[in-house]
Amino acid sequence: MKQTLLQEKYPVYTLEVPKAESRFKDVDAILGHLRECVEGHKVARMIGEFDHHAHTSDLPEGDIAGDIRAAKHIVFCFGTHLPNPQVMAVRPRSIGVADLGDRFVISFLEAPMPLANNAMTAWVRAIVSEQVTDSAVA
Repeated sequence: MKQTLLQEKYPVYTLEVPKAESRFKDVDAILGHLRECVEGHKVARMIGEFDHHAHTSDLPEGDIAGDIRAAKHIVFCFGTHLPNPQVMAVRPRSIGVADLGDRFVISFLEAPMPLANNAMTAWVRAIVSEQVTDSAVA
């Protein structure tokens, strides 16, 4: 998994997984795995899924890179505290999953809380490995 700065300001974690190394056959199966992780977490709450590819395809001015065959988000929240209204600007969280034909690209924005980052990192890494650790799910 790589950590980069997107557009020189957004800290993003990205994992590229060749399809041959993935436990899952398509974007929907990966989202199903992530949904199970969110729903099994003691703090995280599921909000929904968003088909970014379909949305952008439907726009007259929509533009999608030629190698992106599918692109969906799973949206959820880890909010354990609401100390002020401004913190809502960094919530909720999402993980994006894109199908680029020969590989999946999974990405998420770094969260300001270690609990969220640790969980999301474990969930995404489990797309390749065989299991999610108990500490990441609970």
